[in-house]
This record gives sequence, structure tokens and C-alpha cells, in this order.
Amino acid sequence: MRTVLYNARIIPGPGFDGAIQHGYVIVEGENIVRIGEGDPDGESEETRINLRGRIVLPGFINTHNHTPMILLRGIGDDLPLQEWLEKKMWPLEAKYTSEIAYWGSLLAQVEMIKSGTTTFADMYDNMDRVAEGVVESGLRAVLSRGIIGLCSREEQKRKLAEGVRFADEWNQTANGRIRTMISPHSAYTCPEGFLREIVEKAREMNLPIHTHLSETKKEVEDLKKQTGKGTVYYLDELGLFDGPSLVAHAVHLEDGEISLLAEKNVKISHNLISNLKLGSGIMPLKKMKNHRLTISLGTDSAASNNSLDLFEEMRGVALLHKGVEEDPTLVTAEEAFGMATMEGAKALFWEEEIGSLAPGKKADLIVVNINQSHFTPSRHFLSHLVYAARGGDVLHMMVNGRWLMWNREILTMDEERILYEAERAFDKLLAM
Repeated sequence: MRTVLYNARIIPGPGFDGAIQHGYVIVEGENIVRIGEGDPDGESEETRINLRGRIVLPGFINTHNHTPMILLRGIGDDLPLQEWLEKKMWPLEAKYTSEIAYWGSLLAQVEMIKSGTTTFADMYDNMDRVAEGVVESGLRAVLSRGIIGLCSREEQKRKLAEGVRFADEWNQTANGRIRTMISPHSAYTCPEGFLREIVEKAREMNLPIHTHLSETKKEVEDLKKQTGKGTVYYLDELGLFDGPSLVAHAVHLEDGEISLLAEKNVKISHNLISNLKLGSGIMPLKKMKNHRLTISLGTDSAASNNSLDLFEEMRGVALLHKGVEEDPTLVTAEEAFGMATMEGAKALFWEEEIGSLAPGKKADLIVVNINQSHFTPSRHFLSHLVYAARGGDVLHMMVNGRWLMWNREILTMDEERILYEAERAFDKLLAM
């Protein structure tokens, strides 16, 4: 099927010399085949959609999430991470059924569609149900069974086998929209021998590793007392960074650890708002930029954020680090936009197909309504998108050449039913 989007303003991605003020995007099947200025010649009326001057952008990429946890949004607010996990999250998560996880993930996918996220990385339990939700929603995802090793040896073996089985069965499924990783939860929740096993499996399968890294001072200090090493050095000795790796948080790092992450080309998911809300600290972004690390944006779960809106993350990353470093040039609007798009694609090892709008790339795009007061005067669009826009400004979304949302209506799922079933799932969870 051929679709021609015309009479559009287009920002193809970071690094492009300004927006196309009056242009078009032509999609054939799953891919973009042409982008240009003016009106496209020789296209039939049946294929043409007049966007009436609205902005077309590459879809946003959320590089760290736990989608089923959206059902725990608002539970355990205003607590430090360890107390939040041990007293609020883990007791309820232990009661999750596959059905509860399924409706939670669908709810999160509704929220992401309605705020412009076309691709997300997820690490959790009951991942088969999450993957089923991705098949339904039409989103793109990198999925992994999160593996916590604070359990018996038999349980460790079962979890690892499940993670391997899931990664093998679901990789490159859903018309290529689903890819997989192997995900040990963290250095502090997986004993050393078990971590070595997980790393070995990931390398055997030629899959990236996704893990939490140095989120709080406490976990870093505890591991150092236990091993005598900083977390990055410890994980490097276990071989975790010898293949493609994505780490979330990376808040409490020594200078040498930052250098080592850069040397190993480890990708970073910056979970700014979640880290702020949990009081975990602020990632040393300036030092990371100086080492040219790939820095992307993640929301973490809606239980700790409490939103999945990457517009909020973009604005936050552009503002907070300027204030912390007293440097208004530290993160430009274009750099923040890049973190939500192309850097996200790099962090998920998918930059060959997504992250920007260009011929040959997948047709993953969003259309933003700029006919509003906070986009006026309508000149500096990239600035407005980063500093003034919000997820609710997204009108339409396409993934893999298929419309998932049109005029704020989700076309692939029954949003009303999902909201109802998510409420029921939460009630069941509380009643257990």
C-alpha cells in the first residue's frame, strides 16, 4: 500500500539542517521511499493525505520500561528506591498473574501510542503476554525477561531457561517489530556465578544484554563492600560489556567507570524523571557527553515516573542538566530531540531501520498538531517541540507503514476495554 503525506512540515531527525517547511513523505509498504520539498508529482488522489501544515517527526524511542508495572502507578510515592521496592513493589509484583501483566502492558502501550512513542524496551516477567500485546498494538519493541537471582539454585535455572526460551522464540517476530535481549536485573540482585551464566547465554545467542546499573549510592556502596570493586569494573570482569550492552540509570559512577563504559561502547538509558522522583540522584551527563557515550531516554515504569510521556523526558533532560552544571548550552533542543529518537535507536541496536525519517527506513512516524497557542509563533518548531509540547499534541501515529492512531483514536486496540480491564486487574491484585 502506498501513502503520500503532503502539505507537511517535516523534521527528519537530529542533525538535519532545519525543518522542511512545505514537504511530503511517501510510504510504500513498511518503508519510507521518498521525502521532499513541495508537492509530489504523479501521485493518485487515493493515496494522498493532506496534513494541513502539521509536523511529521520520527517516532520516539523509550529505551527502558517495565510496562506491566503501570498498574502500580501512585503506590509508594515519595519513598527511596530500596524501601519503594521492598515494601511496596515486590510484595504486589509477587502476586501478578499473566493476565494482570497482560492488561497492565496493554494500558502502558495505549499511553505510549497516545504520547508519541513508537518503540520501547521492556524488561519484566510474563513477557510472553507483553509480546502478545505488542502484536496487537502494532508498536515496535525490544523485549526481555528480567532475571532476578535472589532465589534458590533451582529457581535461578528456571528463570534463565525462561529468559532464553522467550528471547529465542520471539526474536524477529511480529513482522520484524519484536527483537529480544537477555536481561539480568542488576549486579546487586544476581550473584556472581549466576551473572556469569547469564552473560554466557547472551553471547551464545548473539543477543544484547539489558541491565540496571548504579542507580543508587546504596547499591554501589554495598557491592563495593562485597567485592572491593565499583559496579562497572565488577561487571566488566564478568564479561558483561564484551558484547552489545544497554544499561539503565548509570547515576553513581566514578570517572574511570565512565571511561570504561565509553571504551566498551556501552549504551545508556537516561531515566531522568524516575531517578528524580525516587531521590536516586542525577546522572553525570556532562562527563558522559565528553566521552561521546550514546545517551538515550527511558521513562522506567509508570510506577516510579509516573508517566510514559517522552516529551516530558526530553524537556527535563534539556532543562535539568543546564541548571545542575550552570551551563545553558549543555543540552540543546536538538540534542534532547536526538536522545528521544536517533540515540534511542542506537541504544537498541536498531539504527539501521529506525530513529530518523529517510528513504529505506521503516515508516515509524508521528504527526504533531501545531495549530495551538503553545506552538505560536510557528517558527522555531524544534524548540517548541522540546520546551513546550506534550504527548497530547500527537494526532496521528504510524509504525511499520501502518496507522496505529488517527485523530487521537487508537485503531489497533479497544482503548475503552483496556481501561476497564486494567481497573479490574488492579482490583484483583489488591484483593489477593
